[in-house]
Amino acid sequence: MNKFQLIDPDLFDFSPFRLIGKDWMLITAEKEGKINSMTASWGGLGVIWGKNCAFIFVRRSRYTKEFIDGSDGFSLSFFDHEKYKKLLTYMGSVSGRNEDKISKSGLTISHYEGIPYYDEASKILICKKMYCQPICPENFIFKEIDDQWYKDKDYHDLYIGEIIAILKS
Repeated sequence: MNKFQLIDPDLFDFSPFRLIGKDWMLITAEKEGKINSMTASWGGLGVIWGKNCAFIFVRRSRYTKEFIDGSDGFSLSFFDHEKYKKLLTYMGSVSGRNEDKISKSGLTISHYEGIPYYDEASKILICKKMYCQPICPENFIFKEIDDQWYKDKDYHDLYIGEIIAILKS
């Protein structure tokens, strides 16, 4: 079991561009005692409504969306990308609808205030859901975004979660 330290948000000095866009993350949520995760490389960190927040994007077709919608929160787990790239690729390409990918991954699940995360991660953001809104094609200012990213019309929903804890190994 990994030993994590709770760190102050002001001391979390990692690039979100690298962590999310290049190293990727596992978004994890639990619904009715079952856990599911997906790899993601879209999102961000910031402050809104006076709270430290993470924002993530999840396609409506993704199985993990059901878990996020059915829970009060979610975690964002960040790993050593070089060591876990193959596993992160697997977690993002196989649906939990079709197989128990968490068991097959060999990852160890723990919980913080009822929200699941992975012991093997190096950094974890524990988030309480605050907001959800669908991405709608009529709201694109640059219409080419719709053509490039949503040819199949499988749009994302935007989630904003208050970061209630940051864990670092």
